[in-house]
Amino acid sequence: MSQFFQIHPVNPQLRLVRHAVEIIRGDGLVVYPTDSSYALGCHVGDKRGMERIRRIRVLDKQHNFTLVCRDLSEIATYARVDNSAYRLLKSLTPGPYTFILRATHEVPRRLQNPKRKTIGIRIPDHPVVQALLDELHEPLMSSTLILPGKDMPETDAREIRKTLEHEIDLIIDGEHCGFEPTTVIDMTGPVPEIARQGCGPVDALT
Repeated sequence: MSQFFQIHPVNPQLRLVRHAVEIIRGDGLVVYPTDSSYALGCHVGDKRGMERIRRIRVLDKQHNFTLVCRDLSEIATYARVDNSAYRLLKSLTPGPYTFILRATHEVPRRLQNPKRKTIGIRIPDHPVVQALLDELHEPLMSSTLILPGKDMPETDAREIRKTLEHEIDLIIDGEHCGFEPTTVIDMTGPVPEIARQGCGPVDALT
């Protein structure tokens, strides 16, 4: 049976944030709000957590997991970012974007796209996520919470609880946080390419 925390979406309660981080550090799988939708997350070293996400979402081995980071300096540890890529990331973060970048050796191989050696990177603009990351001191390994047979992410924490309460360790209710996945920008080629148009505007790329 999962725990259920109601964390204020603007002023997160530090006591609950710290309790949530304890659960994550203890190999707990959590549902949490972002600036685009609810997502599944666990700590980077939690191999079982990754497999649990695969099972819940029915994902194949080609799925790109995302590292949800605090800021640009943390991104540089896990992804190769040249000057032009850095400028684009700086202009679009924090925000509802996922960037596909070449992974560094700091990224466990199981998290990388097996063929392309890439990793998804994200800096959400949401107080609850930022509070979790500030307390955790490392990225969250994450995937948008889209259930099998559905095209759009889940939006209601109480409905998520009914569906996943026996498969998740913690559900964080941050109220309504959106219903559209992030815009995905592939930055592994000579110019950035929009791999998926989501809720993040792409005016800067056109």
